[in-house]
Amino acid sequence: MEKVAFLFAGQGSQYVGMGKDFFDSFPESKIIFNQACDVLGFNISQICFNGPPEQLKPTNISQPAIVTMAIAALEAFRRRHGVTPEYCAGLSLGEYSALIAAGAIKFRDGLVLIKKRGEIMEQEAQRLPGRMAAILELDLAKVSEICSQTGAEIANLNCPGQVVVTGKALAVNDAANLCTRAGAKRVVHLEVSGGFHSSLMLHASERLKKVLDETPIRDPGIPVIGNFTARPQQTADEIRANLVKQIHSPVRWEESMRYMLAQGVTAFFEFGPGKVLKGLMRKIDPNAKVITVDKAEDLNSLRA
Repeated sequence: MEKVAFLFAGQGSQYVGMGKDFFDSFPESKIIFNQACDVLGFNISQICFNGPPEQLKPTNISQPAIVTMAIAALEAFRRRHGVTPEYCAGLSLGEYSALIAAGAIKFRDGLVLIKKRGEIMEQEAQRLPGRMAAILELDLAKVSEICSQTGAEIANLNCPGQVVVTGKALAVNDAANLCTRAGAKRVVHLEVSGGFHSSLMLHASERLKKVLDETPIRDPGIPVIGNFTARPQQTADEIRANLVKQIHSPVRWEESMRYMLAQGVTAFFEFGPGKVLKGLMRKIDPNAKVITVDKAEDLNSLRA
């Protein structure tokens, strides 16, 4: 029987209109959005569905919005398809969606945690401004060397030919320029509000630890691949420790995917806005099957 994993989108994948067709089409998705509005204390549905984009971009808004949309899509999927995954995983913020999907964190508790995480990250980004940039088609060793020269840091190891650098804005700009000169095919400055997954977030991780200590977390019913370790997380204590480190450490996404592939996973369902994870998987293993659940029509097109 085919081994399956569930994947969840990260920050930056948001777009105006996301989740509206799920809200309109599936009662369980509508319940998720309504719960989110209640927990967050503002109309996240209105922001997701109608924007404007500037209102959806700040970290403290985009993070709960993306997780809400991903879980709304997941609940609609679960109601109609009896698929149990071997693993769950999410890119950066998506790890929280994966933990909710795996039963380690209840949706409501998860949203409270994510809202606080987003607020902490946004405040730290304003206190210590930074930025992030994706470096395409340049050897990792060369990118690492340039980071050492400029003071930039590695944020994401996404797939072959894609490394994200992070840190202070000047350091990232210098690194981007040197990477271009060194032969990078392209450099893309990311639409995020800070230098996440860098030492700029060390104080944020200390603040997040206090929030995590107060958040009810259980051992997951399904192993969740952690961004920090690129290995399954089995206990609540392990999850807490890794989430504290995740916020200021590199996301080992390619390694996480290769771990699941090595365990025999051949099919992946991607929940949340966009198709970023499908694109990354094409470069990690073109033979792996990734099915995106980003629109209601994606769900309707799947065979029960």
